[in-house]
Amino acid sequence: MPINVAIDGPAGAGKSTIAKAASKALGFIYVDTGALYRSVAYYAVSRGADPSKAEEVTRLLPEISPELKFIDGVQHVFVNGEDVSDKIRTPRISMGASAVSAIPEVRSFLFDLQKKIAAENNVIMDGRDIGTVVLPNADVKIYLTASAEERASRRHAEIIEKGGCETFASVLADVNQRDYNDMHREIAPLKQAEDAVLCDTTGVDLQSAINMVIGIITEKTGVERS
Repeated sequence: MPINVAIDGPAGAGKSTIAKAASKALGFIYVDTGALYRSVAYYAVSRGADPSKAEEVTRLLPEISPELKFIDGVQHVFVNGEDVSDKIRTPRISMGASAVSAIPEVRSFLFDLQKKIAAENNVIMDGRDIGTVVLPNADVKIYLTASAEERASRRHAEIIEKGGCETFASVLADVNQRDYNDMHREIAPLKQAEDAVLCDTTGVDLQSAINMVIGIITEKTGVERS
């Protein structure tokens, strides 16, 4: 039976970075579910649709074919054959992803794809509702978080490094808004699963956070670093 690890948490908690590193260390496949929602938001925006308007997004779903491909061990996100891995990482698409993730039809659209990947592989899957909805029977559940200020600081540094000009205040406002949206949506709101291990990385350097997560997984599964 494949081993499934679910990592949930708010925006900017480092889920993707930590999950990628843990997956590589353990020989698992990393599945960034947030990237799938971003791909839907990206397509909607590229077609002039408002990600917050369900009727505009749902009518586009039959046209969207999202894929996760692992190229040289790195996950790439494709939409209808186009590699959009970098294009889906803008603040506008981040907010769009939060909006489309509240649409039941979008969640249903992506649910089967996520379940299929987990049923066929040892995976570390991160998102907002993996341990509570997508993989409720996951072997390991981790809730990864950090203070809003620290998460905004990390995200702001990434934006500046890529040549962006967002202010820290605007990034913090986006983080707080995404937290509110994710925690208060009617469908599968962000919350810690009852059987999830809480990992707060506020003030913790990246490598220590990675080691913390790997330690939890190895302890609960017996899997050793590859």
